[in-house]
Amino acid sequence: MAEPNYIDAFTRSFKLGVGTSALLVVDMQYATGSPSHGLGRLLARQGRLAEAHYRFERIEKLVIPNTARLIDSFRSHSAPVIYITYGAELPDAADAPAHLRSLIVATDNIAGKREHEIVEALRPQPGELVLNKTTMGAFASTGIDSHLRAMGIGELVVTGVSTNNCVGMTAMEACDRQYGVVLAADATGTCSDEMQEATLRSFRRLWGRVLSTDEVIEELSGAARRIADSA
Repeated sequence: MAEPNYIDAFTRSFKLGVGTSALLVVDMQYATGSPSHGLGRLLARQGRLAEAHYRFERIEKLVIPNTARLIDSFRSHSAPVIYITYGAELPDAADAPAHLRSLIVATDNIAGKREHEIVEALRPQPGELVLNKTTMGAFASTGIDSHLRAMGIGELVVTGVSTNNCVGMTAMEACDRQYGVVLAADATGTCSDEMQEATLRSFRRLWGRVLSTDEVIEELSGAARRIADSA
C-alpha cells in the first residue's frame, strides 16, 4: 500500500450507510460493453478487434461479475440500484453532443436498438431506475440529482465503463454536488491498465474513495449489522 501523502489529510472521509447509499451502474450496454455488438462488431469488421482485447476481457472477467455481486449486495439490503445508459434518443442522433456523436452513430447506440440495451447479465429488475444521458457525466443531462435527493441518498458506489470517461465524470460531478462517492476499482474498466490506474489515483486525491468489490460489500454489510444490533 502506498504511503499517505499530504493530500490525504484534505480528502473527505465518509462511510457507506444502509438507507443512504445507492449503486450506480454506468453504461453497461451492448454498444461498448460487448465484443459481439456495437464497438466490438465495428472493430471486428475492420480487423482491429485485438486492439480492444484488454477492454472486453476486463469487462467479461471483472466488471460484469463484480458489478453483479454489488447489485446482489445492494438489493439484499434494499438499497437502490440505479442504471445509467448513454446514447441518442433521436433516430438521427441529432440530440447527441458533437464530441460523442460519431461514436454513438458508429456503434448504433440509439434508443430502441439492441446496442442501447443493458447487457443481459446486469439487467435491471422491474422498478429499478434507468436514466439515459447524452453527455459523459450523468448529472449534466439527466435528472439523477433530484432523484437521489428525493430518496435521501448521500453516498454513491459507481461501477461500469469507461473509468476515465463516463464513470469518472459521473463520479466527479457527484462529488461536486456533495455526495460521498466510491469508485469500485475492480468493477470499473477502460482500455488499458494505465488509463484505469491513472483515473483511480486521480480520484483518490480530493474527490472520493476507491474500494474493491469485497470492501464495498463488507462496509455495507457492516452498516447493516450495526443497525440490526442497535434495534
